[in-house]
Amino acid sequence: MSPSPEAEARLAALEAEGEELDTALDSIEVRLLGNQAMLQTWQELGRRHQEVTQLHCQTSDAHLVAMMKHYNKQEEKGRQLRRRRSGVAAVDSTVLTSGKASKRRNN
Repeated sequence: MSPSPEAEARLAALEAEGEELDTALDSIEVRLLGNQAMLQTWQELGRRHQEVTQLHCQTSDAHLVAMMKHYNKQEEKGRQLRRRRSGVAAVDSTVLTSGKASKRRNN
C-alpha cells in the first residue's frame, strides 16, 4: 500500500521544515558558542586589567613617594637660596652705607 499524495506532500513539507529548523538551530548554536567565547575573552581581559591595576598601584606608590622627596628637597634648596640672597642683600646694604662714603658726599 502506498501513501496518498496528500500524505507524501505533508511528509515532504515536514522534512523541509525539519531541515529549516536544523539550519536555524545550527545558526543559534554558532551564535551561542561565539558569544560564549566573547564572554570568556572579556572575563580574561577583566582579570588581566585587575592585575595590571594592582601592579600599577604598587609601582606608582613608590614613584609618588620619590617625587614628593624630590619636591621637598627642591623646596628646601629654594628656601636656602632665598636666605642666602636676603643675607647678601643685608651685607651689601651695610657695605654701601658705610660712614666713609657719606662723609665724602657731605664735604
